[in-house]
Amino acid sequence: MNRFDTNRMEAIVSHEEQLRDTVSAGGFSGDRIFRMITLGFALSIILILLLITIGMAVESIPALKQFGWRFITGANWDAVQGRFGALPYIWGSIVSSLLAIVAATPLAVGTALFITEIAPKKLGGAIASLVELLAAIPSVIYGLWGILVMIPWLQQTVEPFLVDHFGFLPFFRGAPYGVGMLAAVMIIMIMIIPIITSITKEVLLTVPVSQKEAAVALGATTWETIRMAVLPYGRSGILGAVVLGLGRAIGETMAVTMVIGNTPQISLSLLDPAYTMPSVIANEFAEASSNLHSSALMEIGLILLVMTLLINITARFLIWGVARQGAAGGRI
Repeated sequence: MNRFDTNRMEAIVSHEEQLRDTVSAGGFSGDRIFRMITLGFALSIILILLLITIGMAVESIPALKQFGWRFITGANWDAVQGRFGALPYIWGSIVSSLLAIVAATPLAVGTALFITEIAPKKLGGAIASLVELLAAIPSVIYGLWGILVMIPWLQQTVEPFLVDHFGFLPFFRGAPYGVGMLAAVMIIMIMIIPIITSITKEVLLTVPVSQKEAAVALGATTWETIRMAVLPYGRSGILGAVVLGLGRAIGETMAVTMVIGNTPQISLSLLDPAYTMPSVIANEFAEASSNLHSSALMEIGLILLVMTLLINITARFLIWGVARQGAAGGRI
């Protein structure tokens, strides 16, 4: 090595040491600026959520002062008399969402299992794409389809059958209107299947291959492998997907408004019309007749926001638990 090469090597080493010292001392202003900008973006999301919550809480104060807990337990909604009770809307939202989850979960989980464990790779990918395409359909399209296709079918075929054969049960009593709780449950079920299927698919893909291979090596069939190796591993993640689907279901507005009948009543019959919290906000907020009326609608929105946040936080914790379990398994 000649003198020129030696000097060049020393210059490179000196430059690298200076750069390392600058970065370790936090003197590289570009990194600090970028870190502050991204931190600001992240904090802005939290700020937006806080501003929404605070704004809705402030607007709800007149109704909170006027009715207190009677707002949640009351069933009378009379804008002319200034009497507001949200129980029929809470009932409609909870019942329709829970029944839709019960109906959608087997279909969604079964589809995810078929995509990840049974179907050939190309077929599974095609089905996964179609499922994701369902999630991209606007809510109003589901509502129009419900009005033009599903409701006539329910009114002429399904509901008369239920009344004739199961009318002795309180769940299937009444006239076959077509519009009502049953229609809302079915439309919500169709709308939440894509989100539950997609998340469940991602959870099942985190199951270690070695765990499935161990079950096969012990002589397990495909079903036994799924039952003993796949489902137990992803149980909490699948539950998280279901809870996220519940969050989507309880906040659905347009499609439900078009098919549920929009009658504020509490009834055990799935054939009777009902009402949900998002639907009453969409129908009445633009035509609120008084400040108290607007405040009551804002309080319903606040209740819906709190319920949705709690549901989604629970789901995220469950899915995070599966992801952490998968990471730990990978390190082992």
